[in-house]
Amino acid sequence: MITRRNFTAGAATLLAAGHISTRARAATVSWDMSTVWPDGNFHTQNAMAFAEEVKKQSSGSVAITVKAGGQLGFKGPEHLRAVRDGLVPLADVLNIQQVGDEPFMGVESIPFLCGSMDELKVLHKYVRPEYEKVAARNNQKILYIVPWPTQYLHLKTKVADVEGLKNIKIRVPDKNAVDMLAVVGMAPVMIPWGETIPALASGAVSGVSTSAVSGVDGKFWEFLKYIYPTNHVWSSQMLTVNLDSWKTLGPDQQQLVTGVAAKMEPGFWANSLKADVDSLNRLKEGGMEVVPVSEAMITDIRAKTAPQLDAFLKRVPAADKPVRAYLAEMKR
Repeated sequence: MITRRNFTAGAATLLAAGHISTRARAATVSWDMSTVWPDGNFHTQNAMAFAEEVKKQSSGSVAITVKAGGQLGFKGPEHLRAVRDGLVPLADVLNIQQVGDEPFMGVESIPFLCGSMDELKVLHKYVRPEYEKVAARNNQKILYIVPWPTQYLHLKTKVADVEGLKNIKIRVPDKNAVDMLAVVGMAPVMIPWGETIPALASGAVSGVSTSAVSGVDGKFWEFLKYIYPTNHVWSSQMLTVNLDSWKTLGPDQQQLVTGVAAKMEPGFWANSLKADVDSLNRLKEGGMEVVPVSEAMITDIRAKTAPQLDAFLKRVPAADKPVRAYLAEMKR
């Protein structure tokens, strides 16, 4: 027989359990975030600012510790899998280095697809939904995406045309860049960032395809002399969180984290532009020379790499619709 006393006690137990459950969902979480970039890199600075703001707005209930410089032992190409498998709750994932697992992630590395960051913003309007799908099927969620700025060829030797690029051993970050620079006659080698400086120091490569920001990170002036502003490809860092870790947050915490990410992302894009200017100046201060790329040289590079657009779309059918929509908006 259920008495009033038994009912009251049972109700109290249920209420207490509900209270405990609510507290559990909103309990403090402490996450490590993996990135291969050093403390001074603007992507790492963005991540630290994001972590600080999340901690502040959550009153410390969501604490993110940025582990820079590959402290957790993961190389850039391993980050998508590391988050997918729960080896780390968050990582700053370089999209173009994940093409072995998800070919669509190489879409920004189609040669000369975008000519500026404004054009890249338009491309992201079409490809970001696909990035979100890629993340979801890899057991993760994208919190924000921030591009690298303009790309350069950093070389030991001075060249005036495409012929001068032939057989130069150059470090590249991804397979699509290998294909691109091979077709112009260079000898590209795919090397993760953490192994790039040793490769330069040993003479294994005599050039690097990357941003001026990474040039400063690697103190390229100690190894290389010339900078060519080819702006041939783009790439972006994506801060992703493991979905199992994400589900440990309460709804209010999730809303707070996504809100902070959305609010801060435009400022992170602006930081990218500023980092390019500042880094290029620092490379010049270190003794490197910026060599203007002639119209004839860039036209030649464009012509040689143009077939890679159709080749990519054929190889990655999911990219066809968003890329063609972007090209239509660009009237190209």
